[in-house]
Amino acid sequence: MPDARSEFESDTARAAGGLFLDVVARYFADTGRAAGPVSSPRTSAELARRFAEPLPLQGRPLEQVVARLERDVLGDGNRLCHPMYMGHQVSAPLPAAVWTESVIGALNNSLAVSEMSPTGTAVERQVIRWMGELAGFGAECGGTLTSGGTEATFTALLAARAASLPDAWEQGVGAAPPVVVYGENAHYAVTRAIGELGLGLKSGVVIPSREYRMDADALEAALTRLAREGRPVMAVVATAGSTPTGSFDDLSRIAALCEPRGLWLHVDGAHGASALLSRNHRPLLAGLERARSIAWDPHKMMLLPLAAGVVLVREQRDLEAAFAQRAPYLFHGAEDEPTPDQGIRSFACSRRADALKLWVALQRYGADGIGALYDHLCALTVELHRLIAGNPAFEAVHTPECNILCFRYVGRPRLPGERIDPVNKELRERVNRSGAAWITTTTLAGRRVLRVTVMNPRTEAAHLVALLAVLEREAQSLL
Repeated sequence: MPDARSEFESDTARAAGGLFLDVVARYFADTGRAAGPVSSPRTSAELARRFAEPLPLQGRPLEQVVARLERDVLGDGNRLCHPMYMGHQVSAPLPAAVWTESVIGALNNSLAVSEMSPTGTAVERQVIRWMGELAGFGAECGGTLTSGGTEATFTALLAARAASLPDAWEQGVGAAPPVVVYGENAHYAVTRAIGELGLGLKSGVVIPSREYRMDADALEAALTRLAREGRPVMAVVATAGSTPTGSFDDLSRIAALCEPRGLWLHVDGAHGASALLSRNHRPLLAGLERARSIAWDPHKMMLLPLAAGVVLVREQRDLEAAFAQRAPYLFHGAEDEPTPDQGIRSFACSRRADALKLWVALQRYGADGIGALYDHLCALTVELHRLIAGNPAFEAVHTPECNILCFRYVGRPRLPGERIDPVNKELRERVNRSGAAWITTTTLAGRRVLRVTVMNPRTEAAHLVALLAVLEREAQSLL
């Protein structure tokens, strides 16, 4: 029987690590050449059978394990670094941040407690300062990294609950909890948080959209009605870069409605807050500095590997008030220290040092460099919109504000109206199965639409032309 301790030592050698690095380097090289399919044509049942095996009781040579990893996992995974991947809001990650993952794993320091991660805590605190400054917050701001925008929004609304109901941690929210007001195109993280916080989904007030943005006039009317009815508002949630269309709510107008009423404004900028790094798109976030809290996902438009989310608050004490628990067996660092424990203001206790890959990315590419990549992705989306406008087989549903565009295949000549929705649904499935490209779909105003999110710096205008050609070819085959 192999000695696990000796194998532990042998696996620490550079040659062992090189096996994994070679796999990743080959993946980067193959996708850079646009070699091979974007995704797998195999069904979920076929892939499940591949891994249906008894629990391995004995180990095997590392070379065999890595070879199977490359063949059976990477071989049929979604290849986000392929320039024809234009699917969900998950990035083709910055290579320097990818390599940093091995350092994070090797250190394995938990960022809940400063003494458990002295350098990691210092890095996270500094990264939060940078992001707070970008958002326009002052010296009193704070925040932590999260698993993503869902956790960030939950944490922010937990802080809003602490401000609205200071006794909720011990007494609960009562029979008549306050309401949360949000737009109809808000991410499901908002309603999930409403349920998780014990408010009940009936405590959510939905504001209709106008051109895919929260209708500020309707918001004003709703806030006036709620005040007249005596229903307290815990928070108003605006969206900067919505999931369906990438649209930005009018943050200045919404903030102007919240401030005189003393209402907590949370901005879900999971996708769009990275526009702060862009010279061209930063104006879309005018008014962001007036929010009480912000959700921001660097693993989206800052192109970091999963997971790297951030919650920011204008005043750090608001975040600390969200978590009323104390654990003297863990948290005993003084709050006036430069690097106090992060666990007292975070939902998680076991926390990866994901701040390191964000720090490395900023050191390697610079804020301006990442902002230029943001502009590149948005410019490509504008180009796709232009190509669609010149092709009668397609119609755009909206004008893009960032890197997301929804459009429809309508045919040439135009299909009957009742045929368009089912054709677009099937068209997306056929294109993705073909391996030639990978896109998503959604429903807007009751219509089935195709949805493209350009998340890869390798994507160029020629790939957009190829995408429309693939869609037309598959549509003609389908029809």
